Amino acid sequence: MRKKALVTWGGWEGHDPQQTSALAREILEAEGFEVLYVNTLDVYTDAALMASLDLIVPVWTMAEITGEQSKALQNTIGEGCGLAGWHGGMCDSFRKDTGYQWMTGGQWVAHPGNSIRYAVNFTKKDDPTVKGLTDFDITSEQYYMHTDPGNDVLATTTFDGVHADWVKGTVMPIAWKRPWKKGRVFYTSLGHIRRDFEVPQVRELVRRGMLWAAR
Repeated sequence: MRKKALVTWGGWEGHDPQQTSALAREILEAEGFEVLYVNTLDVYTDAALMASLDLIVPVWTMAEITGEQSKALQNTIGEGCGLAGWHGGMCDSFRKDTGYQWMTGGQWVAHPGNSIRYAVNFTKKDDPTVKGLTDFDITSEQYYMHTDPGNDVLATTTFDGVHADWVKGTVMPIAWKRPWKKGRVFYTSLGHIRRDFEVPQVRELVRRGMLWAAR
């Protein structure tokens, strides 16, 4: 039986939500998933549909989510469906919703210098989600985040202080996984725009993260 994924996209256009979510759809379909691809959050309140899912990929920066939609999403992940996403599409969403932030494990607060060149270092090299992936540099937004200390961190980046001297030397999680009740959650702050996924390690990290999170 094929696994079933839901990809929701919308919100701020600056993060290429349609283009990056279409890439997630492409990757999942290549892995044999049946993918429902929608531009609405109302789908979260369809109880029968949500119960049938193995994975949800939210690509929805900022904007608003209703209490009913958020509760339904959290309940679905809590019952064992996976959640996987990247950058602002998952962890700069629904800034007023602390329940959603607790589930995802982090929230964006800044990207000093905007698009800059920085290093990504894999820190848990034997984990199957990142095994064999090599450290790399990327020119993109380096996310400074508030993160859950319970996250299982897979990769980090270090701030050099050029654009915010008071955070020089700060080692920031850039990819993690975590449980949410019976479900699995994967996140990476990479993936600012569609072009970022042309870096092989970024695309592969997201592919593996989605597969790991799926029920």
